[in-house]
Amino acid sequence: MENSKFPKLLNYTTLKQQFNESYSELSPPTPQEERLTSLHNENRLSFDDQLQQKQSPGLTGTRLRSYAFAVLTRKEYSKVDLIEKLARYAQNKDEVVELVEELAKENYQSDQRVAEMLLRSQIRKGKGPNSVKMALRAKNLDKTLVHEDIQEIDWYEQAYQLKVKKYGVEVAKDPKIKAKQIRFLQHRGFEMDAIMKAIVQRDDD
Repeated sequence: MENSKFPKLLNYTTLKQQFNESYSELSPPTPQEERLTSLHNENRLSFDDQLQQKQSPGLTGTRLRSYAFAVLTRKEYSKVDLIEKLARYAQNKDEVVELVEELAKENYQSDQRVAEMLLRSQIRKGKGPNSVKMALRAKNLDKTLVHEDIQEIDWYEQAYQLKVKKYGVEVAKDPKIKAKQIRFLQHRGFEMDAIMKAIVQRDDD
């Protein structure tokens, strides 16, 4: 089979003669290879080493306080969320709780501010009162912090403006279209009374 498409079998005897070097006769590593090996060994941590690092003492005292101020400078946190964040890097959670209580007392941390900011953000996003309450729970904030603000908002108008933006001013007569609008506003967190008023309201009402 001279015209075979397959290559000839390797002659292992010939290869062995050409590469007749035992492992003991290999040339010593170059300086570059030694440096790479040393670097690899330095960077490689055993499982026990990693556990020991994770269990090493965390922040405390002035270092913990400085870190807390740095965190609050970048972003407002609820009291619960701030305690959780600081506790990840602190040595003692009791110290974290005491520190956060002090920061709240001095108004460096404020659940009230966080709740008001969240409410404004939800309104800008076109969310209804149910979504606002869910967002407050997700941030570990008491809804009573903005209860009066929520009561003062005209949720009927908010729902109507959102409906107009999505579907226009025309009042739908097709039950399928009405159902679609209802589902949309429910998903945005509006209550049913506001939704029903919004989908039947005319622009000249």
